Amino acid sequence: MLRIYGRSNSINVRKVLWMCDEVDEPFSREDWGRGYRSTDDETFRRVSDFGVVPVVDDGGFILRESNTIVRYLASKHGRLDLYAPDIKARARIEQWMDWAATDAYVGFRPVFLGLQVKMAPYKDDAEGIRAGILEWTRQMQRLETHFEGNGPFVTGAAFSVGDIPVGLIVNRWFAIPFEKPNLPRVAQYYDRLAERPAYRTHGRNGTP
Repeated sequence: MLRIYGRSNSINVRKVLWMCDEVDEPFSREDWGRGYRSTDDETFRRVSDFGVVPVVDDGGFILRESNTIVRYLASKHGRLDLYAPDIKARARIEQWMDWAATDAYVGFRPVFLGLQVKMAPYKDDAEGIRAGILEWTRQMQRLETHFEGNGPFVTGAAFSVGDIPVGLIVNRWFAIPFEKPNLPRVAQYYDRLAERPAYRTHGRNGTP
């Protein structure tokens, strides 16, 4: 059974939990990270010295980095419908996973930590939060523009592993209260993902 190290409210751990449900991978999970046992603890460091969640143990095979774990599970289960074998189709999937981890992440991090978690020093950095909102909004508008001629999922007609990190960022966008522009195509995407039971469990579950 896959063993997952990481708290269930972490956006990166949620990617792995969502993927496990998509491919029917049985798992157990331990709470580690903010609000739980510290990843600086010697017990965790014996598993992974990088000190970040999630980490998985698949029968002694230790793996970190959430997007890598998602791709690993798709390949392990032979889910070519979720992670295409064609090199160009796969690259399109991976570019959206990278977008969620880089361009989109830059803006939403100070907003989430400042407005939702209220973590110092972010909660007291009004200018940083404002700048984060502007950048996050810019990236979400790019997603809206993408859906004008593409979709209904990020790489086209079918759901893929590329939708997992993007879908969790979209969930945070709608779940955290601040002034936002109207993005109807992104809202439609949000509702479409909610048709998947795994997303309702680990994504659109009331937790930003």
